[in-house]
Amino acid sequence: MCATIQTTCGTKSKNKSVPRDAARLARSRRLETQMQPDFSTDLPQIAPGDAAKMIEAKRRLLERFKRDERGQFQPTTLQTTPEERVAKRLPDGQHLTKGFPILDLGTRPDIRPEEWTLKIWGEVENPVELSWAEFKNLPRSRQVTDFHCVTTWSKYEVPWGGVHFSDLAALVRPTMKAKFVIQHGGEGYTTNTPLEEMMDSDVLIADEMVLQINGEDDGWQAIPRERGGPVRMIVPKLYAWKGSKFLVGLRFQERDEPGFWEVRGYNNHADPWRNERYGSRW
Repeated sequence: MCATIQTTCGTKSKNKSVPRDAARLARSRRLETQMQPDFSTDLPQIAPGDAAKMIEAKRRLLERFKRDERGQFQPTTLQTTPEERVAKRLPDGQHLTKGFPILDLGTRPDIRPEEWTLKIWGEVENPVELSWAEFKNLPRSRQVTDFHCVTTWSKYEVPWGGVHFSDLAALVRPTMKAKFVIQHGGEGYTTNTPLEEMMDSDVLIADEMVLQINGEDDGWQAIPRERGGPVRMIVPKLYAWKGSKFLVGLRFQERDEPGFWEVRGYNNHADPWRNERYGSRW
């Protein structure tokens, strides 16, 4: 039921003449620029033929989901601006925790990595069902994002590792009809998000993390079962329930389809800075 939000952390400015808010905004813009959808041609893990198709697919997706006039990726469905996220890193109604509470539906499927698959289907040109080995062979990234739960707690700077959704989208090539992505969890959970927002480069299909509890951690590790492993979706800028734990499927479709919590009264969009906890957005 929780959510992740993009971190605004960065190195401190050494120019003391720059106002604090301006420095924070500059750092945020640098970070968000670095986290734009990655459409590089460096895909060493992918076979040459598949890499060429992914590169062309990324080019077309970039054209479809253009950045704003400042060169930043700003989905039209996301009303919160980078400036707002900098001005108020902790959204209204949230409090910080040094722990990492565990919330789920009460069912934790026992999915072993060697038995796990990720099925991607619907409005895509290249539907696939990836094995664990095939998923691990995709281009990988690590990032640090804030985590915001709809139950009012937040945790700053959680490290995650995995595959950017934008890279997976380039592999399956969404059709022009595709407008929404429905995530499927192994316990039967579903949640819905506009494809436009999923294309942001901080959206990660994660299989590793650094679990920090009260200032201590044991370094990078596979995501434990109780925290949604082996694979979970991380969707920064939205409440964390918009990222399915125990992820086993992604369905691309033209029409929206509210998921488990959305049909039970939770907001259909879930922007923490808009306090979109309950009630419908669309």
